[in-house]
Amino acid sequence: MGDHLASLFVYPLAPWLVPLPDAETMRAIDRWAIEERGVAGLDLMERAGAGVARAVERLAPDGPVTVVCGKGNNGGDGLVAARLLREARRSVTVVCVAPPQEFAGDARANLERLPGDQPVQLGSADPFAAHAIIVDAVLGTGFQGQPRGPAADALDAINTAGAAGAAVVSVDVPSGVDASTGVVSGAAVRASVTVTFHAAKPGLWIAPGKTCAGTVETIDIGIPRGAPGGASVGLIAASVLEQLPSRQASSTKFSSGHVLVAGGSRGLTGAPRMAAESSMRTGAGYVTACVPASLQGILAGAGTPELMTRGLPDDDGALTAEGVGEVLEASARGGALALGPGLGRRDGAAAFARALAREAGVAMVLDADGLNAHAGRLTELASRDAPTVLTPHAGELGRLLELDSSEIERERLRYVRAAAAQASAVVVLKGDDTLIAAADGKVAVSPGGSPALATAGTGDVLTGVIAALLAQGLDAFTAAAAGVWLHAEAGREAARRLGAAEGVIASDVIAALPHARGRARRGRERGSRAARIRAGGGRPSEVRGDA
Repeated sequence: MGDHLASLFVYPLAPWLVPLPDAETMRAIDRWAIEERGVAGLDLMERAGAGVARAVERLAPDGPVTVVCGKGNNGGDGLVAARLLREARRSVTVVCVAPPQEFAGDARANLERLPGDQPVQLGSADPFAAHAIIVDAVLGTGFQGQPRGPAADALDAINTAGAAGAAVVSVDVPSGVDASTGVVSGAAVRASVTVTFHAAKPGLWIAPGKTCAGTVETIDIGIPRGAPGGASVGLIAASVLEQLPSRQASSTKFSSGHVLVAGGSRGLTGAPRMAAESSMRTGAGYVTACVPASLQGILAGAGTPELMTRGLPDDDGALTAEGVGEVLEASARGGALALGPGLGRRDGAAAFARALAREAGVAMVLDADGLNAHAGRLTELASRDAPTVLTPHAGELGRLLELDSSEIERERLRYVRAAAAQASAVVVLKGDDTLIAAADGKVAVSPGGSPALATAGTGDVLTGVIAALLAQGLDAFTAAAAGVWLHAEAGREAARRLGAAEGVIASDVIAALPHARGRARRGRERGSRAARIRAGGGRPSEVRGDA
């Protein structure tokens, strides 16, 4: 492999991450397949177009199709799909964004192979008339920036057709979306389905690009095994739960991990309680809530007798820096600290958060007003020796980096990486596409799909989950990724139990955490049973019954 390729693949991903190669990496993989393994570019394009045609047939088995093509390889993939659909006797209109004479290479070859009516130019009289489905093959994975001219007009026309009821299939990436980052700088197609090749790209799973992609289908186009693959971004798979430790017969509450939750203030006692209960439901052996002394009775009588509480010096229901020493004393046995739930924004509470974050020698999750206490002070966290996980939403990350939250949302990947590097920490940028960034630049992306979590208190639940996993010995990056996956699965389970995502509250998510965590054990048991059967130690019916 040449120096250029070697420089691209410097982030070995954990086996529980599905690699999401960026555009540069995919170009290198394509070159390798063509130049070193002798795979014809036309063959790759043929398989890509065939995959798009199959998606069209599944989505709309009947009715006219409009294929909108740019002049690059993305357009060539669309032309293959158009040819195959015409050969299947579908009515297909091909609309070219550029004049046909500007097509070159493999795209030109497929333009010449196109049977039936010749392509029409964008702007011709109503080329989208009577459409059942639109194929977006305008801009490919190499696109960056803002679409202009005829390309922008094409994207607007596709979206107009989609708004009128046409299904839209995007080729490799929705046109207008940066495949490597998910950034959308101007017009972008909103697809029903995106058919992507060889591997999904980061921009299909990271907002705002994720909101444009619809359902993502990844197809094999014949890249040989052994491709110089590699990625700095990966999609979290359920197998991350295999990293979770299990209690053994010899386990004790101490070996199961101790979590300290430091927070709470007048009117905000529910947040530390939910974080603490989440830690317990995620397997922590014992949990102590360190809260304002004047509010300790509220938590002690909150209906969770297993929760230990410790009252700290306070000023009218808000923690002060005088309480830091007591939390440090309580952390002497190790474990993990969850700092910030319900802390409030009083000056004393902020001073408490900064001092405790600086001095605590245990792994820490920093959330909510613990994060706000560090607004504009993110680099102070880099001096910590113990593992650190930050769990901001876009507004909190904006305050940490002194940026508007809209800027964070526009370039989520860029800013979560910047924050992780500045803090020398793992940063969890929350959202349906929750991003977990390590200081070295690698990023795990949550598949999301858990709308039940869009309710008050679920951020405190996530804090408690990650703290419990840290206390059980997982490294910060794995704990954060596994915690995000558990949290999302618990949200889905809570919605299943109640019948609707809209009725779920944070305590329902807490109650569902053991079921979500149980997936790891059930998966390991199935794998062990299958291994015994392969070795002749069990009956096939055992596997069939467990499937």
